[in-house]
Amino acid sequence: MTETDAAALRRAIPEVVGILVRRGADFASAEDAVQNALVRALERPAIEGVRDIRAWLVTVAWRAFLDQVRSDTARTAREDRLAQEPEPGPVPQHDDTLGLYFLCTHPALTQTSAIALTLRAVAGLTTRQIADAFLVPEATMAQRISRAKQRLAGIPLDQPGDLSRVMRVLYLLFNEGYSGEIDIAAEAIRVTRQLAALTDEPEVAGLLALMLLHHARQPARVVGGRLVPLAEQDRALWDVDAITEGVAILQPALARDCLGQYQAQAAIAALHADAPAADETDWVQIVEWYDELLALGDSPVIRLNRAVAVGEADGPRAGLVALDTVGEDVPRYHAALAYLHEREGETDAAAAEYAEAARRATSTLEQQHLLRQAERLRQTPR
Repeated sequence: MTETDAAALRRAIPEVVGILVRRGADFASAEDAVQNALVRALERPAIEGVRDIRAWLVTVAWRAFLDQVRSDTARTAREDRLAQEPEPGPVPQHDDTLGLYFLCTHPALTQTSAIALTLRAVAGLTTRQIADAFLVPEATMAQRISRAKQRLAGIPLDQPGDLSRVMRVLYLLFNEGYSGEIDIAAEAIRVTRQLAALTDEPEVAGLLALMLLHHARQPARVVGGRLVPLAEQDRALWDVDAITEGVAILQPALARDCLGQYQAQAAIAALHADAPAADETDWVQIVEWYDELLALGDSPVIRLNRAVAVGEADGPRAGLVALDTVGEDVPRYHAALAYLHEREGETDAAAAEYAEAARRATSTLEQQHLLRQAERLRQTPR
């Protein structure tokens, strides 16, 4: 199968699931049938020479669904539905993608389940790929997805949904990072592109811009197996095309004067991307954007990031004062405290805080980086 065919198949997944649901399949069975069809597509002879991949996927998935129905013991109750099997051929256009987003992020699901189901039903990943990305056994992920689909039984695609929840799930999906054979962040970008094409909301554009601007720095984030802080990254490794696209998406969204948290975060990321070097970053403007974020909704994480920005704009002592408003249980609090102490010249305090931050780190890369920072300061001549 060519990369073009694979991309076409994955783009068609949400719509094909919706088509099967409208024909009478429940969501869980429709999603299973589409996955079965995708497995068929992996067999090269099955897809070669197909002109309309979308129609092919609908036909194969519908037949897979019928096979499921026929194998069910309650055959009699499904006789009418079996008799209505449509003939293979062109399928009328009817885009259910947005409805599928809302269904996969339904309030009945936990955020973890919603992310897993979105990866499966919208992004088209296999259960094994999702399990690998989340570092859990495949059987565990299969149960999680199965329970999620059971919770959605009987909920129609056209039920009103909450776009903010869809965006939140995609944002969390992006933040899962990069692991295994599937780049989860890249998948989140791909799926968010689909959502942006279906909506005219500036916040969706802001979310896509934010993802692109952050993902552009990925090649410089880990070098030689070591985590590299933003200030120390080789900016020549950043993806200029992704930055350019992110800024081009963000600017018209901001011009609509309907500011939201994703647009504000993207504006901060754009300022970092715009600086030729770390010491040329416009920290004053970044602090102003953090103030906008706090006005949109107070958050200890935002206050922590603002405190670091204040430390850069107005000096480390001002940053330490701003950090006093943040509880030490906030992720990366001790890392921020260590950095500001180091900037202030308080080496012993900084070393101790780096060590404490390492103890609380949730990733090996981050822990190793913080331990190196602590050791570096301990070896600094007094």
